[in-house]
Amino acid sequence: MSLAAYPTTRLRRTRSAEFVRRLVRETRLDPAQLIQPLFVAEGELGGPVASMPGVTRLSLPELARECRAVHKLGIQAVALFPVIPAAKKTPNGEEALNADGLVPRAIKAVKKACPELGVIVDIALDPYTSHGHDGVLDAKGRVDNDRTIEILTRQAVVYARAGADVLAPSDMMDGRIGAIRKMLERDGQHNALLLSYAAKYASGFYGPFRDAVGSAAQLKGDKRNYQMDPANTDEALREVELDIAEGADIVMVKPGLPYLDVVRRVKERFAVPTFAYQVSGEYAMLKAAAAKGWLDERTAALEALLCLRRAGADGILTYYAKQAALWLREG
Repeated sequence: MSLAAYPTTRLRRTRSAEFVRRLVRETRLDPAQLIQPLFVAEGELGGPVASMPGVTRLSLPELARECRAVHKLGIQAVALFPVIPAAKKTPNGEEALNADGLVPRAIKAVKKACPELGVIVDIALDPYTSHGHDGVLDAKGRVDNDRTIEILTRQAVVYARAGADVLAPSDMMDGRIGAIRKMLERDGQHNALLLSYAAKYASGFYGPFRDAVGSAAQLKGDKRNYQMDPANTDEALREVELDIAEGADIVMVKPGLPYLDVVRRVKERFAVPTFAYQVSGEYAMLKAAAAKGWLDERTAALEALLCLRRAGADGILTYYAKQAALWLREG
């Protein structure tokens, strides 16, 4: 074969050795980009989550220890999710407003144990309602948007006063970002960040999470009349645009990997801090396949997280955060 027949450009050359692969790598994954979700419970509600291997509902002392451990690995923030006893759940979720409730005490415990660690808390009523929905129901059994917002704004102030760094409305009520921002400003909570679950889909990937917080058994009906239709992406852009205009500091797409196109569209259109949530079902699938020997867990999990970063996610909520940080440290 003549020399003229050989290609002048061989892209494989920059893949030929680890040193050059690292030098030309376009997307990087770092523990500082990962957020560890943690479930907090009291008494007999603690313990392992069967549908999420390796995930445990933590007591307050266990929570403090875990937060110190993840921060040492370079993780900069945790997201707290409460497991509330059934006896404290009511149709209107009043326990969400208890200044001495589980979440305010958990916030204070984390800040005392690890002051530098960012604390993110959900603003939503589903852990507290006896029917398992994210808001108050009307006479027809549908979520009442405006009545729900009245409660959410008060919940946000309670959590901000307890010391939460980031408030994350995950309820998908229309107008709640503006209402919460207004109430926080009135209360003097000018530095409280709002992380909006701006594009939260009515997904089939949430099952293990609902098992973990104990809302699956109570949930009556589904959430399709207020969470987004998985078929839509233009609507996601409208949701994000509204939340930014109302005062959101960061926006989030949930779930993560099945919605990479949404993450990319949001990041390219608005160029604002954009997070993705690798949800419980995504985690459970990887764990189950790894347990069967069908996937190499480390390779697949890190690849999934890297893909979320490549799509445009600045931060990722993932149950793999601690393990991924350990893997990244090992190189």
